[in-house]
Amino acid sequence: MSLTGILGTILELYGWVILAAILLSWFQVPSDHPVGAIKRGLAAVTEPLLRPIRRVLPPVRIGGAGLDLSPLVLLLAVRLAASFLT
Repeated sequence: MSLTGILGTILELYGWVILAAILLSWFQVPSDHPVGAIKRGLAAVTEPLLRPIRRVLPPVRIGGAGLDLSPLVLLLAVRLAASFLT
């Protein structure tokens, strides 16, 4: 397997991690619950790349709530990078 193939696979897997983090962010889970540990692990992996995007792209206000679009932007960027490599 070539280096570009390996990098493409890693990016595809990271895309799935981002998607899992997005889905778990919709649910309130106690920190002592096993799913809470998974949620913290996913946040530890995704937050370093989401933080700079959030600085540039603030949450979109919808009524009284804010919609964070940074995970979607990161997911699209990762998928595009993976498609260029594979």
